[in-house]
Amino acid sequence: MRKIDNNTYEIEISDLKFLLKERNIDSNKGDFGKAGIYGGSVEYSGALKLSYLSLTALRSGCGISRVLVKKEVLPLLGPNILEQTLCILPDYDDNFYDKLEESIKDLDSLSFGMGLGSDDYLEEILKFLIRNYRGNLIIDADGLNTLSRMDLNILKNRKCNILLTPHLKEFSRLCKKDIKEIKRDSLYLVKEFATTYNITIILKGHTTIITAGNTTYLVKTGCAGMSSAGSGDVLSGILAGLLAYLNFSLLTISLGVLINGIAGCLAEEDNTDISMIASDTINNIGNAIKVIRES
Repeated sequence: MRKIDNNTYEIEISDLKFLLKERNIDSNKGDFGKAGIYGGSVEYSGALKLSYLSLTALRSGCGISRVLVKKEVLPLLGPNILEQTLCILPDYDDNFYDKLEESIKDLDSLSFGMGLGSDDYLEEILKFLIRNYRGNLIIDADGLNTLSRMDLNILKNRKCNILLTPHLKEFSRLCKKDIKEIKRDSLYLVKEFATTYNITIILKGHTTIITAGNTTYLVKTGCAGMSSAGSGDVLSGILAGLLAYLNFSLLTISLGVLINGIAGCLAEEDNTDISMIASDTINNIGNAIKVIRES
């Protein structure tokens, strides 16, 4: 780990191998946590497919994964449900929040937002999750867009750990600052945002910033081939998987970023920067874990 300043460090691959211990031969799925993915819509079901595929125990390491979807999305997802469990949420009536609460209460981690679109109810759903969920909540994609329209002080009134995973444009919407201004002093602004709202945040990029406001880690990884639809969704799935069985910490989150970046680089080697797609990254998650373990 290379020190940049008093509280900022650049992560090296070998720094995180201790998190990927060999598992006991008598382990079972209950030892490695339960992760959930809440996303997808009729228009954007593909985003959810990528996220829940990256959540399988074989790839990111969680013991059980659960996919939460509205019933109209089910026909698009049904053929792709493999190891995952499925929760079908009802229409937005009096029973919706009862069903949602029942579905999330035993989850160690929950990733929210991929491919949800702009449903009128999303703000109320996100408020409910922030106020009632007690695990590790990852907010991404349309979840971040929804959050940017809300009073961000709600982040201070929560029962869960919160991780935001914006790229530059999404962070611009959240902090209400111009992209050029963010680029000039991204490290300071991300740390300031995390401190103000007492949350953990990833600002995605070739050099990804991971901070909770004080200690900050930088992860330099990834490749040009990852500049395609779905790459961010894959990261959210990996993070949900890791945060189901590892501690909520900057190091665990840095591990997720590192796995995603290495997997993307391996995918690019096989498929070129022009032809690779996000599912190629998913298929290299296991290889990325092997690279880290052997570092």
